[in-house]
Amino acid sequence: MKDKELIIGLDIGGTAVRIAVGALSFNEKGEKKTNVLAAVYCPSEGMHRGNIVSIDDVVSSISNCIDRTERVLGMPLESVWVGISGSHIISHPTHGVVGVARSDSEITVGDVERALEAARTVATPSNYEILHVIPKSFAVDGQSGIKDPVGMMGIRLEVDAEIIQGLSSQIRNLTKCVYRTRLEIEDLVFSILATAEAVLSAKQKEVGCVLVNIGASTTSMVVFEESDILHTAVLPVGSEHITSDIAIGLRTSIDIAEQAKIDFGTANAKSVNKKDEINLRDCGAVDDEIVPRKYIAEIIEARVEEILETVDAELKKIGRSGLLPGGIVLTGGGAKMPGLVEVAKRKMRLSASLGYSTGISGTTDKINDLSFTTAIGLVLWGAAAITGDESSQFTYLLKKFTKVEGVTSKLKSIIKSFFD
Repeated sequence: MKDKELIIGLDIGGTAVRIAVGALSFNEKGEKKTNVLAAVYCPSEGMHRGNIVSIDDVVSSISNCIDRTERVLGMPLESVWVGISGSHIISHPTHGVVGVARSDSEITVGDVERALEAARTVATPSNYEILHVIPKSFAVDGQSGIKDPVGMMGIRLEVDAEIIQGLSSQIRNLTKCVYRTRLEIEDLVFSILATAEAVLSAKQKEVGCVLVNIGASTTSMVVFEESDILHTAVLPVGSEHITSDIAIGLRTSIDIAEQAKIDFGTANAKSVNKKDEINLRDCGAVDDEIVPRKYIAEIIEARVEEILETVDAELKKIGRSGLLPGGIVLTGGGAKMPGLVEVAKRKMRLSASLGYSTGISGTTDKINDLSFTTAIGLVLWGAAAITGDESSQFTYLLKKFTKVEGVTSKLKSIIKSFFD
């Protein structure tokens, strides 16, 4: 296999760097299939709440993960699709209007590109850069709800889009970290959108749902309805906060608290018998220390409820609290907590389920690992962008209608000049 056939997703999280490597194949009918060849993770250093706080530590973490992946594959990595997240990411709706250029009033791709350019010309803070302008729907002479206006007849073309921006310094720092490992960057992708590629079905996006990715230090969410993005947010709370709560509650170390959470934790305190006890020596403590398991569950449940209440507060902003037929889909490493689905159903007043990667195959068990959904989603995003897959709305529309260079193209000459 040639290197150019590989599609590589790089997810840099608060506790781990994850790399997923996929390859495209086609059956006799020409149908696309994406196979995961490798999925590797390494501990992450230098990140705090999704933001880079030490470039050297992040570079070292990425390099270690690259080395492991290359040993598994038996070939070098060359370019990656990089996920970006963090509390600095913001999004908001935008609108663009242009007149159709051709004298016969037929709408062309060029007209759509100009409409998206008009949508980009919003008041952007000087310290922010645009990551994505995602077209949601178009209107031709007042007729709304059009997904692809090319070829239609009209005089006035409008577009409703979602614009996603990131702090310039964080974008540049992330780009610099990846280039220092000698990898090329295909593009930066807002991580929760890539996760949605791996986890959500077209039906879920159509009827309306919220995808929640519970990471170590942040929780990302995206709301869909009628296959459009309604809202995205990155919340500054994650599973590390649960560990800290346990450490404070039990007056023990973070390492012991983390092990207690993994081995004995549950988010549903009602499911734990009051008489159940655990010995912290089994979690790494030096001395015997018996604590009620229900007490740990109550600590976990309180923080999980806080996370879900914060998600619900975001839904209230857009008038969708308790009103999404597709329910809440939970993914990410923090979603592995037993009892989480039951608590989510109760607090969110919605159906709830765990979000596993779909539409992908492979021999590695990491395909079914909730913490790898973003890395796998980046592979699927790259596959859709390369093939122009119309079933993937975001990547297809971005590929078809935007010639605007991505943020990585703008930064490439600047950042890479330090290492050439």
